[in-house]
Amino acid sequence: MLEKIVSFLKLRLIETVGLFIILTGLIFIFSLMNYSADNSISMFNDQKIETIFSNYLYSISDFFLQAFGLVSFLIFCNLFCWGSILIFKKQIKNLSFKLLYITFYLTLGSLSLKIYGDKSFWLPDNGNGGFLGNYLISIIPLELYEFKLYIAYVSSILLIVFFFLSLGVKTSEWKNIFVSILLKFKNIIFFIFKRKNVDTVDNDINISEEMPAINKSFKPKVSETQASLNFNENYNQNTDLTSYEYKLPLRSFLNDPSLEEEGKDLSDNYGKQSKFLEETLLDFGIMGKIKRVSPGPVVTLYELEPAAGIKTSKIINLSDDIARSTSSVSTRIATVTGKNTIGIEIPNKIIEPVNFKEIINSKEFLNKDIRIPITLGKSISGFPIIGDLASMPHLLIAGTTGSGKSVCINTLILSILYKHKPEDCKLILIDPKMLELSVYQGIPHLLSPVITEPKKAKSALKWTVNEMENRYREMAEEGVRNISSYNDKAQKEGKKIMPYIVVVVDEMADLMLSSGKEIESYIQRLAQMARAAGVHIIMATQRPSVDVITGTIKANFPTRISFQVTSKIDSRTILGEQGAELLLGKGDMLFMSSASRTIRIHGPYVSDREIEKISTFLRTQGSPDYIDDITKMQTEDDQEKESNLAEKDELFQEAVQLIKTEGKASTSFLQRKLQIGYNRAARIIDQMEEEKIISPANHTGKREIFR
Repeated sequence: MLEKIVSFLKLRLIETVGLFIILTGLIFIFSLMNYSADNSISMFNDQKIETIFSNYLYSISDFFLQAFGLVSFLIFCNLFCWGSILIFKKQIKNLSFKLLYITFYLTLGSLSLKIYGDKSFWLPDNGNGGFLGNYLISIIPLELYEFKLYIAYVSSILLIVFFFLSLGVKTSEWKNIFVSILLKFKNIIFFIFKRKNVDTVDNDINISEEMPAINKSFKPKVSETQASLNFNENYNQNTDLTSYEYKLPLRSFLNDPSLEEEGKDLSDNYGKQSKFLEETLLDFGIMGKIKRVSPGPVVTLYELEPAAGIKTSKIINLSDDIARSTSSVSTRIATVTGKNTIGIEIPNKIIEPVNFKEIINSKEFLNKDIRIPITLGKSISGFPIIGDLASMPHLLIAGTTGSGKSVCINTLILSILYKHKPEDCKLILIDPKMLELSVYQGIPHLLSPVITEPKKAKSALKWTVNEMENRYREMAEEGVRNISSYNDKAQKEGKKIMPYIVVVVDEMADLMLSSGKEIESYIQRLAQMARAAGVHIIMATQRPSVDVITGTIKANFPTRISFQVTSKIDSRTILGEQGAELLLGKGDMLFMSSASRTIRIHGPYVSDREIEKISTFLRTQGSPDYIDDITKMQTEDDQEKESNLAEKDELFQEAVQLIKTEGKASTSFLQRKLQIGYNRAARIIDQMEEEKIISPANHTGKREIFR
């Protein structure tokens, strides 16, 4: 108890010192701004107090301005940042180095100001560079004096570097501040131009002419093939769709991020929350320090560095207790990869929706090195996460109903549609639920209509296996090892390129129920071999049990996504570790890469209206070139049935007449009457059952004779 009181008083004292430093900085900047050569700083009505205080302020301002010149104003930034760091982080690291950096930038700033422009009506005695600037300019050798302007340039650059180093703010924190300001600015610009666009429509001006200028002002430039296109104009005209170049979908079909979504949680006092977490853990006998706080759109990550001798498992087992103490729905605790800290993920009070348009406009999505980019969402820190399906090379998704699984599949498909033309990437969509993927019916990327029947799904997987084998034979003839090398060679020789094929299965459990063994064998073969051939599988299920996600499937799908599941057992089935049962739903996921590293991602949301707009637009770009064989392939089950029928026993017809005459159908009956062995009699009975001559055996072993 005494230790807690001492710790509490120590923290309050540090915060008081931080406030005092900020107050000192405010007084300092006030004294500099009110400085005049005739000593006329005025602040108080009382003459005596005014005399003492004004003399004190004049002494401060006179010393710094006369000694260092105008660069003294930067010292206020140091005092303000140091005070804030003490209040929120409780310590200033490497203070001696920061004081040294101040000395450096004061020296360089005085020299630069002296060279740039020394005359000043405000500082008539020593000029803008102060006494130090006068001294430094006087010791420059005459040989270097003609290069003084270059000296000023170099000094200015070093001044900026040392100034930022002296503030004590990390590079990542500057980046977060810059990104936040940039997003604010982008949203304001977008809001202004959005209103302008409305006026433009009312005045009957072509939107397609205005769009490139607007895009250029607030987001990265998209590829030239994605030039603006008036959707309504193309949709209504009955033109030959093959007569113009294929256009990728417009970004304008997607909803814009709301201006209110940015920065809602930036005002939260993370310092207080960190201290509260430390005290809560101390109540359970866990000593440690919160070293880093990473606020995100849905959860905030607190990185705890536990004291020596404390087991990680002991902290992880406290997740329910921490959730209760923080009044949260759930709290997930896991080790942070590559660090000696433990991550405590606490849901935000205000959840910021993740916008799909914002992510596909990011530089990560537009990166040309990513062959098949798929939008996963935002990390805990709020940065876009883009995966490359070509390097995964397959993806397994699991999650309960309402967890965001189907929305995730839609975002993955839309990511492909926004990046690839039909000649670059083809899709096979398998939707046994007949609900989610029918909206994509008729888009030019499809190799077959959306498949809803398990039998046709089995045929499609068989066709995909054959296509993979054919591709390997073609690549062997060309002397290349993978699809990228094949396409590079084909482009040089003017041949047709080999498109990627992405197979999307929305509900694996339904297929496994109909013919699990055969489906599993096809998927296993594709997962093991199809990567180099450019064939990739995205497979989803809402029932991550061992009979659906078998050991064979798990071994060949190293990249997996788990949305919220009902139990720890399901979490271990899909990820090999617990934690997915603590997710929040609505797009909150755990992503396990092929390196078995698990990270938390918040998936974007796309509405049905957005998907319908894009699908309708794509249908106007051309009709799909279906391959009929995809749904008409003869599977192993069909072949086995035909072979059984073709190889009927020579006593089959005699046995049929016998059971019709006697009215009995059993293996033992045929053994006695035909004087044959058990195996032969059982095979004849099975053939009769396949021919629908007799019924399957009931619970008593009896069969009904149909004809």
